[in-house]
Amino acid sequence: MRGDDTKTEAMFYYLSPESMVPQDHPLRPIRKMVDQALTELSPEFDKMYSRIGRPSIPPEKLLKGLLLQTLFSIRSVRQLMGQIGYNVLYKWFLGLAMDDKVWDHSTFSQNQDRLIDTDIARKFIERIQAQAEKAGLISKEHFSVDGTLIEAWASIKSFRQKSETTPPLKETRNDDVDFRGTKLKNETHESKTDPDCRIYKKSAGSGAKLCYMGHLLMENRNGLIVVPTVTHATGTAEREAAEAMVTEVAGSRRVTLGGDKNYDTQDFVLSLRNLKVTPHVAANTERKGGSAIDSRTTRHSGYAVSQKFRKRIEEAFGWMKTVGNLRKIKYRGVTKVNWHFIFTAAAYNLVRMRNLGVEAT
Repeated sequence: MRGDDTKTEAMFYYLSPESMVPQDHPLRPIRKMVDQALTELSPEFDKMYSRIGRPSIPPEKLLKGLLLQTLFSIRSVRQLMGQIGYNVLYKWFLGLAMDDKVWDHSTFSQNQDRLIDTDIARKFIERIQAQAEKAGLISKEHFSVDGTLIEAWASIKSFRQKSETTPPLKETRNDDVDFRGTKLKNETHESKTDPDCRIYKKSAGSGAKLCYMGHLLMENRNGLIVVPTVTHATGTAEREAAEAMVTEVAGSRRVTLGGDKNYDTQDFVLSLRNLKVTPHVAANTERKGGSAIDSRTTRHSGYAVSQKFRKRIEEAFGWMKTVGNLRKIKYRGVTKVNWHFIFTAAAYNLVRMRNLGVEAT
């Protein structure tokens, strides 16, 4: 029997977002972990805000909103605000009632800038790591490192002479530019819209792009990110960043550090050994002069294990670039790019910990 297509509009609703989200929804354990981390960060938030004046958007809701944008690959704050308005799941995650008014996208962006000027992203990921350590998920002895290019939100047409003070006159909105025969170098040129990005090519056969370089230090037990950072894109940035990151976790105990062939240089391997770090980097036997890794390292079974597990770091990069929208980042300046890179790494850790069955305590 066919049902009637009746349209009923009730005047009153007695529903809450909590009752509409399934108990086994994958966001539930993530929200518990996030709430615990934000509760611990409450004293830090108190230092950031004045005790007088008009109340702003709570920083807890700002960070949760940015998490939603990352976890669900929402491309802009404007779209995020629109979806919060009609998505019950998002309202529940933010702690909003069904009839709470959603913020204007410009207001959300302005309040977001207050957080970017602080180190809240790094403190947030540290609180998430503390929960992982309590659950016994993080190794303190075996790590891997790698770097990747993050395409900047700047056009190659903006990469002009540093001495140029006024932009060239345009005949149309998007004039054609012929770079044939022009040598574009970071020493003489810069992007006029994002001076912090650098022109860089990954290999001899690839095209040059304006980009930043993101680096991750991963622990090998469960593939959780321990130290994320962003630097300018240079030929030595990966090794320089790796040395700085491993210094943060090395301490007094001896640790191992896995990496690809790009890290197999005499200077880098020597620097690691001076830090009491065993270099488990891939041996580049085709390099002139041979590999810096010898049988002192390769004869141990742990070297083969590190070479196997170091490739897991590509899973983090892949998630951050696709789901986390970091393939071409929409922020300018190394400070903002670094903040969002760290925050996206924290989101990846939350998803990874959820998959490993972590529950906040």
